[in-house]
Amino acid sequence: MASSSTFINGALATGCTFTGKGNPRIVSTSGKSFQSKSFILRIRAEAMATEKLGVKVQKNPPESKLAELGVRKWPKWGCPPSKFPWSYEAKETCYLLEGKVKVFPDGAKEFVEIEAGDLVEFPKGMKCTWDVSLAVDKHYNFD
Repeated sequence: MASSSTFINGALATGCTFTGKGNPRIVSTSGKSFQSKSFILRIRAEAMATEKLGVKVQKNPPESKLAELGVRKWPKWGCPPSKFPWSYEAKETCYLLEGKVKVFPDGAKEFVEIEAGDLVEFPKGMKCTWDVSLAVDKHYNFD
């Protein structure tokens, strides 16, 4: 679930609920309540994970998430810019320290782009082509 913050008149709001007609009720960190027809909702990007073509990508996960997974203790792998086929015999979770890659799943006309700072999960059985445009350095773990 994505974590969110809302700012009203410079105050950080910790939650918002909508009343019957779409007017949000905002509760600030100080406990004050605001009624507003318009407000700015800021979603922390690091908490958002997306899935495209079977590949799950979380952009800039918090260090606490990486520590929880033990990412820094995983083995490392890297490669220079190149293009090659790859298949996953097991689910792989990886964290890119450096690099940029377009991953083309077999049979798909689209690609998934991953880059430094991404926590990525590739499903078991996936076959794809990696097109590495910037040299990759990553931590990885197979389940």
